[in-house]
Amino acid sequence: MQIYLKLYVLRMINVQVACFFNLNIYFCINYKEYHMLEIGERPWGKYFVLADEPNYKLKRIEVNPGQKLSYQYHHKRQEQWTIIEGDATVVLDDKEINLKYGESIFIPLGARHRMMNLSDKPVVFIEVQTGTYFGEDDIVRIEDDYDRN
Repeated sequence: MQIYLKLYVLRMINVQVACFFNLNIYFCINYKEYHMLEIGERPWGKYFVLADEPNYKLKRIEVNPGQKLSYQYHHKRQEQWTIIEGDATVVLDDKEINLKYGESIFIPLGARHRMMNLSDKPVVFIEVQTGTYFGEDDIVRIEDDYDRN
């Protein structure tokens, strides 16, 4: 089942709000007031867990200039990525796809994928995971620039 999400980022004075919705989920995040559930530092940048519920997990992911995530797939989750800052290159099953602000891509269960930042500015995207399990140990790495397993 493919899930379509629309992302609206509203910028007001000192407030940034992102609202997501589909037929079953609707929520908004005020970045200035929302408390992060988890912050993960990685060689390529960092991620912030914004929501961790039984049926979805929501992350804000920052990829540093010139860096990329591992080429990977998952057994128990699918993902929807929406670019909120910068210009990204996504590899999805060996095909490169360029995305810019406001554009999204669906990563099906089991699809090989990676996010790359080939620019000199940060790339930030929102990741919505849906499936049966959202742990970091559901990452099967095919290729990794940082020699992680």
